[in-house]
Amino acid sequence: MSDQKKAYLYAIAAVLFWSTVASAFKITLQYMSPVLMLLIASGVSAVIFFAMLAFGGKFHLLRACTGKDLLRSFLLGGLNPFLYYLMLFKAYSLLPAQEAQPLNWTWPIMLALLSVPILKQRIGLRSVAALLISFAGVMFISTGGDPLSLHFTNPSGAFLALSSSVVWALFWIFNVRDGRDERVKLFLNFSAGFILTAAFFLAAGASVPPAFPGIIGAAYIGLFEMGITFFVWLKALTLSRTTAMVGNLVYASPFLSLVLIHYIVGEEIQASSILGLVLILSGVAVQQWGRREK
Repeated sequence: MSDQKKAYLYAIAAVLFWSTVASAFKITLQYMSPVLMLLIASGVSAVIFFAMLAFGGKFHLLRACTGKDLLRSFLLGGLNPFLYYLMLFKAYSLLPAQEAQPLNWTWPIMLALLSVPILKQRIGLRSVAALLISFAGVMFISTGGDPLSLHFTNPSGAFLALSSSVVWALFWIFNVRDGRDERVKLFLNFSAGFILTAAFFLAAGASVPPAFPGIIGAAYIGLFEMGITFFVWLKALTLSRTTAMVGNLVYASPFLSLVLIHYIVGEEIQASSILGLVLILSGVAVQQWGRREK
């Protein structure tokens, strides 16, 4: 089998895994709070990344980390997974999954906007057009298909879903500047996130024991949303002749996710959710094509 065919198989596997997590979020939240779900999921992810370091022979890179490196990882872990997933899970607890999932997909647009003040990049007409297209999608989803009414179905949930995309964009910008091995960074980030989540959980005084289905769901999220799927996707990018050949497959994930949300979670998918998702991804595509041309 050629490397390119292997790349496609890895990419398809990653897309399928990512397509399931919105349903997993919604189902697991029926059994536990967003904080407890994050505590279990981040703990599972930290264990996975530790195992990857062990089997990959990367412990020497971990030992080489300086105090400054550890502080950077702790701060980045505060962004992701702690703050990012705490906001995202809370958004899923307030919104139907078909609304929370597309709103979170605005992060590439947020990334472009935040690159202006942080990375001193200029924003062009293409980026402005991409922003407007995606914003139209956000309005369709948040207002249930009636954007002119300005009546939001759940303002708090929509705000959290959109804010989580800002947090993710910030994490992406600062993480790219860190040249350490990805496995080292992710292990330290998720270890920090687990510690912060545990402290937050204890401070909140939550004592409700989790139900077994919730534990399984949270572990699944830690495994496939935060854990090994990242490396499956990275393997696809490494084997592919060009990143574009597999990169475009990721756009199938949110649409597959809507199908699973309908059949697994039982939500009746609204036309406004589909139209809003198409507009958001169209804006993202316009932004990405502009980068490729450059």
